[in-house]
Amino acid sequence: MPKGFAGEDAPKSWPRLPGTPRPENAERPVASLSGVGPSLEKKLAKLGLRSLRDLLEHRPHRYETAVPERRIADLLAGEETAIAGEVRSVSVRRPRRNLAIVNARVGDESGEIVAVWFNQAWLEEKLQPGTHVRLRGQLKRNGFQVRSHDLNGVSATADFAPVYPASEEVLPKRLRALVERALPHARDLPDVLPAPLKVSERLPLRADALVALHRPRSEEEGEEGRRRLAFDELLVLQVGLARARAGRDAAVAPALGEPGELVRRYKELLPFTLTPDQDRAIEEIDGDLARAAPMQRLLQGDVGSGKTVVALYALLRAVEAGQRGALMAPTETLAEQHFLTVEPLCTQLGVSVVLLTGSVKSEVEGAQIVVGTHALIQEGVVLEQLAVAVVDEQHRFGVEQRRALVEGRTPHVLHMTATPIPRTLALTVYGDLHVTEIAKPPASRKPIVTSWVTAERSSEAYTRLRKHLDAGRQAYVVCPLIEDSETSQARAAEGEAERLQRVELKGYRVGLLHGRLRPGDRRELMARFKAGELDVLVATTVIEVGVDVPNATIMIVQEADRFGLAQLHQLRGRVGRGAEQSYCLLISRQREELTDNAQERLQALVDSTDGFELAEKDLELRGEGQLMGTRQAGISEFRFTKLRADRPLLERARAAAEGLVAYEGPLADQVDALFQRKEVAA
Repeated sequence: MPKGFAGEDAPKSWPRLPGTPRPENAERPVASLSGVGPSLEKKLAKLGLRSLRDLLEHRPHRYETAVPERRIADLLAGEETAIAGEVRSVSVRRPRRNLAIVNARVGDESGEIVAVWFNQAWLEEKLQPGTHVRLRGQLKRNGFQVRSHDLNGVSATADFAPVYPASEEVLPKRLRALVERALPHARDLPDVLPAPLKVSERLPLRADALVALHRPRSEEEGEEGRRRLAFDELLVLQVGLARARAGRDAAVAPALGEPGELVRRYKELLPFTLTPDQDRAIEEIDGDLARAAPMQRLLQGDVGSGKTVVALYALLRAVEAGQRGALMAPTETLAEQHFLTVEPLCTQLGVSVVLLTGSVKSEVEGAQIVVGTHALIQEGVVLEQLAVAVVDEQHRFGVEQRRALVEGRTPHVLHMTATPIPRTLALTVYGDLHVTEIAKPPASRKPIVTSWVTAERSSEAYTRLRKHLDAGRQAYVVCPLIEDSETSQARAAEGEAERLQRVELKGYRVGLLHGRLRPGDRRELMARFKAGELDVLVATTVIEVGVDVPNATIMIVQEADRFGLAQLHQLRGRVGRGAEQSYCLLISRQREELTDNAQERLQALVDSTDGFELAEKDLELRGEGQLMGTRQAGISEFRFTKLRADRPLLERARAAAEGLVAYEGPLADQVDALFQRKEVAA
């Protein structure tokens, strides 16, 4: 078992809760606690805290270590410390549109200091003169920069203590007090692990782990409690995935036998040699297609790694067996790009291929390969003899949409994603699939050089862009929104395209691409850009996937701090499609206006072009649930698991799950409940 669950690394004595479990008590509303009235109950509900169970499962996101408390006159620059005093005055400055700085003059018996908060303008009303505060932070050049604050006794602490995800209305110290009151009911939560498993793995009781999590004597003990609770979550999910694998293995699909003449000619037609990763992927797919059990494989690869080449191979395997293949993509842009890629090769091979989207209606009868969007699963579309289905960017489809593609049939299914995820997350989210990775791009591709500058240096970025244009290259400029909005300060693509045409890109041919264009206009615009009739494409994230113009060698991303790490990597992948050196320039707000998270995202893009490495960083920064969205509701429901740190725990849970597929009892009930929620959420 992982470190800390057995042997000498385990805590010497776990905290214990006395009493007899009463499961009904755990489901009591938070209002059953003293001091929780209707107003606080509503505020807690906004945090998803409605019952005592919710409070007990509200994991601290960190533990505040003890720091010295000092008088204001004794503060040392750069030292994290706690101070207490009274607010003498407060003001808010807005030096820029995106920046609000709250300054409060705070005094104690030894002197005064200016306390500083960034982008928390709501505090101006709370920090009225006379308010007693307790602040934790560091003395910097511009004052005492506050990390956490306590207004009239509600939050910051200099002592070792858990810090909970909170809100402006319910601060961490209030949550700490509420969890402490709920803690005696930890014994009322069901412990779903089978007793033999707890004995063999030397696991503490669930109630004891909750006490260790919320009332630890050290940060290490809190972490041990979390890991015991994470094991529960991982085991429930892995038992469900093991059930899914067992059910799939009982289904029957057409065995396609050995590769034939058609795919041999296909490989000869390719204007390049397949990479070792592509060869390995094809070998694994051939192994799946030779069996009568339906293939369920995830092909994940970085942008530009050549997944479509492998996908077309799988589709042609269906054709040479006298059957049909289908490729479904989530957007018309991506479906059109796939069609433009595969159609010339299919024509040379004598294979008929059609495109079917919401705006392009084609007759699918007689077509050997059909490429399309969700229009493929609409009423009236019949895909007879479907032997191989490829679902691209499959996490952007719901369960029902993926199911509808194969309804009434059991084809081999290849799932694809250009959003690499860490191996740990793949084992969890796609635990019912076999996973193949194409990690390395073709050798002819040069790594994209990425730079990050702040807004006052944007003119330098456009100077570099114009040099590329003057050399006969093309460029992208990416903006967050389509049009100006009162609720957002993001630069609008439409206004930016017009401004660029007048100023930085005067004299160059500029086009605008966004999702509100009619499909025909979008195709025409992309065709003009690809043909070299436009120099610059100003676009929203509609170009994130499915746009391939080798002559485009530079990209500027405006307000890059508003994008996620995976999205920025996907956008960057639109350049570097040819043999020329390509560049990506990220423009953000001033560094002091950015959160630490935003700065880490942008620096990660500068430091690495490896999608799998960036996926690990994204997992670290965003967490498991946000990273995967709704593909697996179980991931977003993880309360205790940290997949980046918990891979050994995951491997152990996966191994244990194989022997628990037929288990009946509380664990099976939890599995059923989880997978029912997953179906609903997706």
